[in-house]
Amino acid sequence: MFRSPKIFFRVLALAEAVSWTLLIGGMILRATNDLDVAVSIGGGIHGFVFLAYGATAVIVAKNQRWSPGPTTIALISAVIPYATIPVDLWLARSGRLDGPWRTEATADPRDHSWHDRALRVLLQKPALIGGALAGVVVLVFVALLVIGPPGS
Repeated sequence: MFRSPKIFFRVLALAEAVSWTLLIGGMILRATNDLDVAVSIGGGIHGFVFLAYGATAVIVAKNQRWSPGPTTIALISAVIPYATIPVDLWLARSGRLDGPWRTEATADPRDHSWHDRALRVLLQKPALIGGALAGVVVLVFVALLVIGPPGS
């Protein structure tokens, strides 16, 4: 797994911005060259990365003990094209991405809740968190594909 929450978040924030480019490019190709498949490809990639970024934001927010404000801003930034980049920069400048993964319990009472213990178990086994994260994202992505595009 990534060595720090900062790197993990930054990679997904950048991937989300790139996926916006693919989606917008696909929409332009559909409008100018009647290539509907371009939107299917760009939209599929964007949808998958969108969900992965959201899951990443929640994991990093929990690890870094963000309050609801920064967590909400990080999540909403995925909806606005390219907003994940300035949000990543803001979180980094404000120190909210500083520090290591919390793999060990401390004296802090917040470390003794069930969800903190679950987070530590996942962080101690990077393959497990990677697989779990990918599995959840795939399940949600497939469910959304079955439901169909908005407005259908």
